[in-house]
Amino acid sequence: MGVTPLTEILAEPFEERYAVPAINVFNDLTLEAVLAAAVEKASPLIVQTSVKTVRSVGSGVLFAMWNAMTAGIEVPVTLHLDHCPEREVITECLRQGWNSVLFDASELPVEENMRQTVEVVAEARAFGAAVEGEIESITGVEDGVGSDTAAERQDLSVALEFLRTTQVDVFAPAIGNAHGSYKRAPVLDAQRVSDIVSAYPVPIALHGGSGLSDEQFRDLISRGCAKVNISTALKETYMKSNLAFLRTAEERRKWDPPSLFRDVRRDVVELTGSLMDLFGSTGRAR
Repeated sequence: MGVTPLTEILAEPFEERYAVPAINVFNDLTLEAVLAAAVEKASPLIVQTSVKTVRSVGSGVLFAMWNAMTAGIEVPVTLHLDHCPEREVITECLRQGWNSVLFDASELPVEENMRQTVEVVAEARAFGAAVEGEIESITGVEDGVGSDTAAERQDLSVALEFLRTTQVDVFAPAIGNAHGSYKRAPVLDAQRVSDIVSAYPVPIALHGGSGLSDEQFRDLISRGCAKVNISTALKETYMKSNLAFLRTAEERRKWDPPSLFRDVRRDVVELTGSLMDLFGSTGRAR
């Protein structure tokens, strides 16, 4: 096992209708903690990095961390570049060794999106990497990418033309989901997932996963959402864990960074493991 192509990681989940958590990390602690959870739960894992994280940490440093932390790991893991509209960043990450990329050309007209996605797929294939595609923006801004204005959803025929033309490995449709924290319970078009998968069997990526109910997760996974993205939930867990520890440290007037890191790591591992249990990926790497 160890570092594994995205297509291989998603093949069984898509066939057997469970899902693999795709979790956005942003530093060494979160990367190490989600990998530790995958080992503890014997679960496959997709580690994601945003363009913002690539720029703030540096692609070389990020990939060196990934190499070091996955050396000898005994569960299938893969490294994915999330929502990237910039071709030069995609090329940079592919050259470093990312296993897959999401080329986010959803702001472009569908025809231009398809044309450029075909090019990205060809480039990724040359590196042995996979490509996730989308034709509609997922509502909400995540790490500086996206818009709070809901995009118009394309007809099924347009989605199928995109899939057949580009040959992307994973597809991310808009179904009423949104990045960030939901202000109210979202109304999701789950049937759209079923319609796409029935007409063109491709693993579906569920974006905006943070804040959905357990029932919504299970229903969408049963329809073909084999990759479930989690970003906001991890950020909130990380920040709130830091805040709680620091408040206690202030009260006790005891300042011990290693203890802070230990507590935050524990909470990130717990969150990640609970997602693996919910999505059905726990024990699948045994």
